[in-house]
Amino acid sequence: MSNSTKRLRIEEDEPITKPFNWSQFVRLLRYIKPYRRYFIYSFLLMLLATFYNLAGPYLIRLVIDIDIPHRNIHALLYKSVFYIVLTLLYVISLRARTIFMTKLGNSVVSDIRMHLFSHLQKLSLTFFDSRPAGKIMVRVMNDVDSLSELLSNSILNVLVDTLSLWAIIVIMLSIDIKLSLVALGVLPLLILIIMVLKNSIRIRWQEVRKKSSTLNAYIHESIQGMKITHAFTREEKNAEIFKNLNTTFKNTWMKAIRVNNLFWPTIEFTGTLSSVLIFLFGIWMMRKGYTTLGTIIAFSNYMGMFWQPINNISNFYNQLLVAMASTERIFEILDTQPDIQDSPYAYNLPPIRGEIKFENVYFSYDEEKPVLKNVSFTIKAGETIALVGETGAGKTTIINLIARFYEPQNGRILIDGHDIKNVTLNSLRKQIGIMLQDTFIFSGTIADNIRYAKPDATMDEVIRAAKIVNAHEFIMKMENGYDTEVNERGSRLSIGQRQLIAFARALLADPKILILDEATSAVDTQTEILIQQAIEKLTSGRTSIIIAHRLSTIRNADRIFVIHDGQIVEEGSHTQLLEKKGYYYNLYTSQFKYFEK
Repeated sequence: MSNSTKRLRIEEDEPITKPFNWSQFVRLLRYIKPYRRYFIYSFLLMLLATFYNLAGPYLIRLVIDIDIPHRNIHALLYKSVFYIVLTLLYVISLRARTIFMTKLGNSVVSDIRMHLFSHLQKLSLTFFDSRPAGKIMVRVMNDVDSLSELLSNSILNVLVDTLSLWAIIVIMLSIDIKLSLVALGVLPLLILIIMVLKNSIRIRWQEVRKKSSTLNAYIHESIQGMKITHAFTREEKNAEIFKNLNTTFKNTWMKAIRVNNLFWPTIEFTGTLSSVLIFLFGIWMMRKGYTTLGTIIAFSNYMGMFWQPINNISNFYNQLLVAMASTERIFEILDTQPDIQDSPYAYNLPPIRGEIKFENVYFSYDEEKPVLKNVSFTIKAGETIALVGETGAGKTTIINLIARFYEPQNGRILIDGHDIKNVTLNSLRKQIGIMLQDTFIFSGTIADNIRYAKPDATMDEVIRAAKIVNAHEFIMKMENGYDTEVNERGSRLSIGQRQLIAFARALLADPKILILDEATSAVDTQTEILIQQAIEKLTSGRTSIIIAHRLSTIRNADRIFVIHDGQIVEEGSHTQLLEKKGYYYNLYTSQFKYFEK
C-alpha cells in the first residue's frame, strides 16, 4: 500500500454508525452480571438514601402546620433530631453506594477492555491491513473509558431516580391532588423538547467519536514515522495536516456540547415555571382555605426533589448516547470474526518432520489481480529453499500462506501430508518460526524479547540461543547485559543487532519449519557474516524457506525457486540455474551480482 493511499485511509471518516440500538445496551449490561452483588448492595443503599431524603419535606410540613402553631417545643425538638439523623444516614448510604459502584464500574470496564484486547489477538491479518493502528487503539482505550461513568453511576442512578419520581408523585397526590396537577402540568413541554433533542445529540456524539479516531490514528502514524518525517523535512506539512484534523475534532466536539447543553437550561426553565405555578396557585388556594402554608412549602421542596431526578435522567440519556456511540464501535470489533479460524473438525497437528507441499494453489488479495496462479511444489523435510523474484512476484505471499495468515482461494497446502485447513492454528504455528524483514523488538529487556516465543525458557536457554546466533557478545557489552531495557521497536539497537536477537528468538522456539523473509537486508558486511553464520546454524536440521537479496544466502540453498508473475518459472541450485541462463541468470546479473562486490 502506498503512503498516499494510507494517508487518505487515515484521514477519511469511518462509516456512519447505526441508529441507537437498545439490544446493544442490553448486551453491555451483561458485563455487570459477575459483579451483580455490588449492584444489589448499591441499589438497596440508594433506596434507603431516597427514603431518608423524601421524609424531610414531610417533617417540615408537620412542623409548620402543627408544631409551630401549637408551640409544641418538645415535638419540634424531636423532629429536628430525627431530621438530623435522617440526614446523617442519607450521607452514609451515599458514601457506601459510591464505594460499591466504583468497584463495579472499574471491574466491568477492565473486563470489556480485556475481552476486546483478547479478541484482537484472534483476528486475521486482513482486519489489521484495512485499519490504521491508531483507530484500533482508540477503541481499546478511549471508547472503553467512555463507558466508565455510565457503568459506575448512571445506570443505578436512573433506576433509583425513576423510583424516586414515582414516590414523589404518590406523596404529592396523597397530600393535594389539585396542587399536584398544577405542579406536573409542565411535563408535556419537557418531554416534547427532549424528543426533539435526542436524535441530534446521538448523531453529534457519533461524529465526535469518528473524528477522535481519525485524529489518534494520525498521531500514532506520525510518531511511528518520525525518522522519515525528519529525513524528508515534513514537519511543517505534518503540522498543517494535524492542525486541520485537530480543528475539525474541536469543532465537532463543540457542536456536540452545544446541543448536549440544551438539556440543562430546559430542565431549569421547566423547574422554575413549575415552582412559580405552585406558589401562585397555592396562594390562591390558601385564600380559599383549601390548603396550608406547610403544604405549599412541602410541595415546593418535593418539586425541587422532583426536578433533580428529571435532570439526572436527562443527563443519563446524554451519557447513554455518548457511551452507545462508543459501544457500537466496541461491539463492531467484537462481532468481527477472524477470516482464518479453526474448522469445527480441526485437530492438533502432530510433531512434524517439515515436508511442505503446494497443490495448485491460487491466491489473490483482491478479485482483480491474482498473486499466485496455480502454484505447485514440494519441499522435502530438512531442505533449505530460497525464494527469489521481482518485487510483487509472490514470494512473501507463499510464506504467509504456509503460516496460514491468509487462505488460498483454490488448491491445498500440506505439511507432512496434513492439509493445514484441517489442523488447529495454534498447533500449526507453534511448529513454524518466522522472521520478517521488519524485525519487531518489543519494549522490555533483551532477555524478554528472546524469550518471547518461549515464555517459560530459563536464562541458560536464552543465553545459549544468543551464543549460537552470535548475539551474546554484543549483548554483554550493553550496560545491563540481558537485562538491558530496549525502547519500543528496539530503537536503541542497530538493524543487525535486532536481527540477531530475532534469530535467537527463533532458535529458542526450535521450529521444524523456519521462514526468513529478507533477514539479511540492510546490514554491513561484518554483520552479514555474523548473520550468515547464524542462518547456517538456524537452518541445520529443519526445513527452511528464505527470501533474500544477498547472494551468500541464496547460493547455499539446496534449491532456488524463481517466482515470476505468480508462478514458479525455474527451480534448481545456484549453479544449475546460472547454466540455464533464464530468469535466474537475468536476476543474478542485474541484482545479485552487485552484492558479490
